[in-house]
Amino acid sequence: MRHLVVPAAVIAGALALTGCGGSGDAKAELSVSASYMPQPVTGEMAAGYFTVANKGGEKDELTSVTSDAAGSVTMHETVGQSMEEVKSLDVPAHGQLVFKSGGNHLMFEKLKRKPKQGEKVTVELHFAKSDPITVEMPVESATYNPATGH
Repeated sequence: MRHLVVPAAVIAGALALTGCGGSGDAKAELSVSASYMPQPVTGEMAAGYFTVANKGGEKDELTSVTSDAAGSVTMHETVGQSMEEVKSLDVPAHGQLVFKSGGNHLMFEKLKRKPKQGEKVTVELHFAKSDPITVEMPVESATYNPATGH
C-alpha cells in the first residue's frame, strides 16, 4: 500500500501545478493608439510617438522597432534634460507605455526619404513575448500637439 501513496502524491502535485500554470487572462493583450510622426525638419532624422496599452495580466517589453522608412529606429527615454537610448521598455500589466514629446520617443535615423505631412510611415513594434504589431503612423505638422497630450 505504501508504494501507491508516493505515486498518488506525485500525480496530485503535478495536477495542482498544472492548474497554477498561466491562464489566458495572464498574458499581455497589447494595442497601439495615438501614433504620429511630426514632419521632420531635415531629411536625416525624425521622431515618433504612440501609446501601447496592455489590458492583460502579464507585463511585456517593447524590445525593438523597425521601419522601411529609416536605416534604423532607436528607442529613447528622457531623464531630466538628457535623452538616453534604451534597448527595451516595459509595458506593464493593466497599464500603458507612452511615447510623447519630452518623454519616451522613437528616433528614425538615416531616413530613406523625408516624410511629408499627410503621408503615413509604417513601423513594426517587436515585443519580448507578444507577436509584432504593425502601425501606420501618420505624419503630422512639425508643430502638431495632439489633444491627448502626447
